[in-house]
Amino acid sequence: MSPLDATLSSGGAVCGLAEDMPFPSYLGEKATETLRVAEQQVWRALRHIERSTAEPCPGVAVATADALRWLAAVPEDSISGCVTDPPYGLIEYEEKNHAKMKQGRGGVWRIPPSFDGSERSPVPRFTVLTEQDRKRLSQFFSKFAKLALRAMVPGGHLLIASNPLLSTTTFACFEKVGFEKRGEVIRLVQTLRGGDRPKGAEGEFSDVTVMPRACWEPWGLFRKPISEKTVSANLRRWGTGGLRRVSGQEPFRDVIESAPTRAAEREISPHPSLKPQRFMRQVVRAVLPLGIGVVYDPFTGGGSTLAAAARLSYKAIGTEMDEDYAIVACRAIPLLRMLHGDGSI
Repeated sequence: MSPLDATLSSGGAVCGLAEDMPFPSYLGEKATETLRVAEQQVWRALRHIERSTAEPCPGVAVATADALRWLAAVPEDSISGCVTDPPYGLIEYEEKNHAKMKQGRGGVWRIPPSFDGSERSPVPRFTVLTEQDRKRLSQFFSKFAKLALRAMVPGGHLLIASNPLLSTTTFACFEKVGFEKRGEVIRLVQTLRGGDRPKGAEGEFSDVTVMPRACWEPWGLFRKPISEKTVSANLRRWGTGGLRRVSGQEPFRDVIESAPTRAAEREISPHPSLKPQRFMRQVVRAVLPLGIGVVYDPFTGGGSTLAAAARLSYKAIGTEMDEDYAIVACRAIPLLRMLHGDGSI
């Protein structure tokens, strides 16, 4: 029995009922049924691409696999939406740097000092990337973007997180392969990254900040070109092409205020880059305009995207090449799914 299977057999597959969130009836009954049948067919196909795939919640799966290899096996025009928080610079999750972070030794990761008795999470330092590192970054995301473009249905949206220092490099890869850039979603979040005085000369240069204090996070929004003449026709055929509104009166907006991830969520899923459910539920909800289709997260990490999808009763699948994190995600998804917006269960 693999560690992933052991996680599920020990209770990881048990989860409570998601809150009732009925989908609006945009389409006629026949068109809706056609899209639902396609959703089920795609879900079954994706669920069986990788043998090491677990289902911690009904309709939500985690495959222990490399995203590029897995995407290469995905049927063309199958994934309806993609939401992911990838390794921004790649090097922070390479074995030597990741091992240092786990041991509290730093390396590319900055280990912040304790503050008021609270331990703060380590954060990667992207200013240390070399020109060669950036070249590798561009090559990796170009490969990923090309595979994602083939796998996604026409009109499907891809939302990918980045960092202000690296987003220009990363986002350009998606436009070059044929994705349409549809804007950026700005996550407003107050962090403790940046804003420091020159190291070792804080008193001498007390009025100097080396870098601005980080207060926002860019998420690139891209769309595979529609195949039909209009967005409405594409919605009828594929269920994609637009973004789901917040309500009949309020559209989805490109600036979202967000608190840092709560301690209760980090206790459930101790991943260094875990994003808060309150934010993730908003963006995951948006990428399926009719609430029909399969959402994919290529870099599952601690499971925040898939937990949000589970809460919304969306079909979703993620890939995670680190088996330890795949186990963490499978344990965490059912618990994160049950959290209320204020972080309580």
